[in-house]
Amino acid sequence: MAGEVVLRLRGSDDHEIEELIVNGTFAMDSVDTASERRLADVAFQADRSVRDVLVGGLGLGYTAAAVLQRDVRRVDVVEIQLPLVAWARAGLTPTLAAVAADPRVRLHVADIADVLLRRAGDPAGPWDAILLDVDNGPDFLIHDQNAGLYTPTLLAAAYRRLRPGGTLSIWCQGLAPELYQLCRSISSTAAEHRVHTRRGDREWEYAIYSLTSPGS
Repeated sequence: MAGEVVLRLRGSDDHEIEELIVNGTFAMDSVDTASERRLADVAFQADRSVRDVLVGGLGLGYTAAAVLQRDVRRVDVVEIQLPLVAWARAGLTPTLAAVAADPRVRLHVADIADVLLRRAGDPAGPWDAILLDVDNGPDFLIHDQNAGLYTPTLLAAAYRRLRPGGTLSIWCQGLAPELYQLCRSISSTAAEHRVHTRRGDREWEYAIYSLTSPGS
């Protein structure tokens, strides 16, 4: 396990807000999950069948839940934090419970980097879509070790784990121009998707970067 993981529940019984704190840093909450749902949407934009999906990072389960709304065959969810997987299996929140109970889901306690670099035996892939929602992005890391996720070595490895025509999508808490350029160096299909949202008086702009492998 990398650092402390805390789940906070606040609000009333009919409107409870989930908040995830990792390594003393705010990771996400359930107030607005539009960008997590958009991460899933990007993977299904291409006019092709997406049956097998890899989700890097369980979090509060909203990205995996969005994938499960589609006609998928298998969803491998790789999460390095054992407590998050245990909370999902225990049904600590409705979303985590639904993800863990879905027969299409396989929960793996592992480092997504080890999976993508084939240092872990399972899951092995390949996948029609790979969704990386592991950290806040290269400019605002929760764990310093996750800097390796945004390097040519790992992103190229992830790209190679796609089936022909498959899509790799990466969530960021804000625009990351250097990451975008890195994606473009791997494939000319690289695209930047911006997600605008408002929380109270503040406006936020999240970013998702995607790459699509050549079709068969």
